[in-house]
Amino acid sequence: MGAWGGHDGRERRWKGLDRLESRNRAPRSLLVALVLASITLITLDVSGGGDSPLEPARRVVGEALGPAESAAATAVRPFTAVPDWFRSKGDLAEEVRELEASNAELRGQVELAGFDRNRLEQYDGLTAAAADLGSALVPARVVAMGPRQAQSLTVTIDAGSAAGLGPDMTVVNDEGLVGRVLRVTRSTATVLLVIDPDSTVGGRVGSSMEIGFVTGSGSLDQETGLDLRLVDDASVPARGDTVVTWGSTTGPYAPGVPIGTITDVYSSLREASQRAVVKPFVDFSALDVVGVMVPSGSGSDRAVIEADGSLR
Repeated sequence: MGAWGGHDGRERRWKGLDRLESRNRAPRSLLVALVLASITLITLDVSGGGDSPLEPARRVVGEALGPAESAAATAVRPFTAVPDWFRSKGDLAEEVRELEASNAELRGQVELAGFDRNRLEQYDGLTAAAADLGSALVPARVVAMGPRQAQSLTVTIDAGSAAGLGPDMTVVNDEGLVGRVLRVTRSTATVLLVIDPDSTVGGRVGSSMEIGFVTGSGSLDQETGLDLRLVDDASVPARGDTVVTWGSTTGPYAPGVPIGTITDVYSSLREASQRAVVKPFVDFSALDVVGVMVPSGSGSDRAVIEADGSLR
């Protein structure tokens, strides 16, 4: 009985194990079947291409789920786009700051464009003047004008003895005669303008070669002009004639420097002489770049425009 009982127990245990294995075997069999089915479907889909037997099913699923996917994407997009919105707003603010800085720089360049262009033209004009006069020029800028209550009309330029300047040197610009150097410091010079009432310059009428003396009127206005009196009282200058200097290379005014054009001629019966009004070529109310005539090869702390137009 005990033996048979033991045999029955073992038999029940083995049967229990068989049932457990059967239960485990069923899921494994199902998994294998699904894998094989998937491989078969993939093979059929790939080999079929556009004529795949799965294409109708795929289309149906796409038509059924496509609208739902679109709706879900639309609903979620505002939330997923929040980080990009903050990032884009920050980038936009930075771009606006860069554009404002760039615009400010360009605006400054535009505002200075006319000034720089005019100054460059004046420097180019000095180069041409040096060639026409056959003399070296030390370029300088007008940095101050003498007080109106002073006894003379003067300007201060930013070149002095270190640049090779000295008293009684002729000063010109790209238009014509400006004046002469009165005194110098190491870095500046004071220039007496030809429009000063006490200024007298030897002048020559271009068409007749008659000589006379040009004196200042004391006015910055070009239309007021300068006074010209010829040495020969019987000589009558013509309107439109050009007047140039007739000095010497060692004097305060070098010869051949353009002064201006005769605009009016007046006769004095009592003095039996002629007086002409000369409109200066130089606009003294807008003086900026000037050149001081120096001997060629003079030592200078800045570039010198030689008579041939080269810089030294």
